[in-house]
Amino acid sequence: MKLYDLPASPNARRVRIFIAEKGLEIPMEPVDMAAGENKTKEYLAKNSLGRMPLLELDDGIHIAESIAICRYLENIHPENPLFGKNELDQAIVEMWQRRMEFIFLNPIINVFRHTHEMWKGQLTQIAKVAEVESEEVKTKMDWLNTELEGNQFIAGDNYTVADITAQCAFVMGKAAIGIRIPEELTNLSAWWSLVTSRPTARA
Repeated sequence: MKLYDLPASPNARRVRIFIAEKGLEIPMEPVDMAAGENKTKEYLAKNSLGRMPLLELDDGIHIAESIAICRYLENIHPENPLFGKNELDQAIVEMWQRRMEFIFLNPIINVFRHTHEMWKGQLTQIAKVAEVESEEVKTKMDWLNTELEGNQFIAGDNYTVADITAQCAFVMGKAAIGIRIPEELTNLSAWWSLVTSRPTARA
């Protein structure tokens, strides 16, 4: 088993954190996107979209998309569950995972794509899209701060894939586009301190 990785990618980061939380040892091969390694015939034969992360199994099967990879790893290593402990718990974790992806991760990635130099010439950058998405993310931080009242973690009492997704979104927001969690959002700030202090946070 091997993971084709893109170190700066928030989607690849959530797989790396997931692997670290599970205590797994999976070899990782960085793919140099800037050099076009993801567009070679060899790589496109593994993932026709040319994206990372990509999990290569010992029998040559490839699994793309970060959550699909995490679900596979959860199924073959169910100890220390990160998708929920029972049917209800799994549904709640799934609900919050999707919310964190749609409300924070995808919009933050969009802001990056529509503002950063590396995307110039690769897509039509629209400043208004970045502006609207950025403001919406900031508004939704207030909402998440309220939702975290009385909870250590996003989906309840336990650290889950929902926390990993939000964590990766806010790491990218801070590092790439300057969106930071305001100190006055005390519940969200406390959650951020808690998840970023975990040994797996720098995976």
